[in-house]
Amino acid sequence: MSALLQKHFLSYPRMAIFVQNFTMLTIDPKDIPTARLHGYLLGAVGPRPIAFASTLSKDGKVNLSPFSFFNVFSANPPVMIFSPARRVRDNTTKHTLENVIATKEVVINVVNYDMVQQMSLSSTEYPEGVNEFEKAGLTMETSEIVAPFRVKESPVQFECRVLEVKALGTEGGAGNLVICEVVRLHINEEVLDAQGQIDQDKIDLVSRMGGNWYSRANAGLFEVPKPLSSLGIGVDRIPEQVRLSKVLTGNDLGKLGNVERLPDPEEVEAFVSSSLQAKKVLSSGALDQVHLMAQELLRTDKTADAWKLLLAAVK
Repeated sequence: MSALLQKHFLSYPRMAIFVQNFTMLTIDPKDIPTARLHGYLLGAVGPRPIAFASTLSKDGKVNLSPFSFFNVFSANPPVMIFSPARRVRDNTTKHTLENVIATKEVVINVVNYDMVQQMSLSSTEYPEGVNEFEKAGLTMETSEIVAPFRVKESPVQFECRVLEVKALGTEGGAGNLVICEVVRLHINEEVLDAQGQIDQDKIDLVSRMGGNWYSRANAGLFEVPKPLSSLGIGVDRIPEQVRLSKVLTGNDLGKLGNVERLPDPEEVEAFVSSSLQAKKVLSSGALDQVHLMAQELLRTDKTADAWKLLLAAVK
């Protein structure tokens, strides 16, 4: 030890030095299943921004899907890259990948907190030809240069032409780099500050972490359960009286759309009979009050009860 260090330590005679011993898990990627490796990668590399990618098939079918293998890589020219990976379970490819290869166009929409539940619902693997805009209750906005639609609810939308699609492998889990040049961008003026720059608090972006976890840029971690492995009914199946509510948000509708089936009349009646609060709210005849109670049930993850209450009020 140098004289300087000796002097330093001697000046603090009661100071204890603790050495933390870590046990490291060392892995050769070739030695574990791809699904497990995928979990380690996503759990360790984050938060990851979300490319909410809108595409059209060569015969004009609409597709909308989120991808968290995504970032911006150049400003001159403006280039973004996202990667639709081959499915680990069966090595099939996603409609988004097939569409960008066929048409060379995509719109990348950013995701903020106000639409995160609808974005999550859209990641459900509906059959080809099902419009995820409709299933998620999002609005199709016509683009100016490319054919795919923009997501109106997204605070920033990038119309892109695909420069190249580079396959990184042929097995399940292999990524496909979709290299895109931005040819037009659209920014909701409500997220701008007084200087015309994007205000990071106003835009309220969300990003992906591992498992069910997301990160909200101005509030920290929160959880969004993965969509059903079976197909959710979708926002388009929600009764109009509920879908057009002045109280329920897009996130509320996203949760309601992510159920496999609606409660039957017997379940609705049993819920109302057992809940004094539900009886009181329903007897008031005030639809907004019904929706406020349903919203609170949704916020406490009681989606089935929220549906029962809403169906009891539907005329």
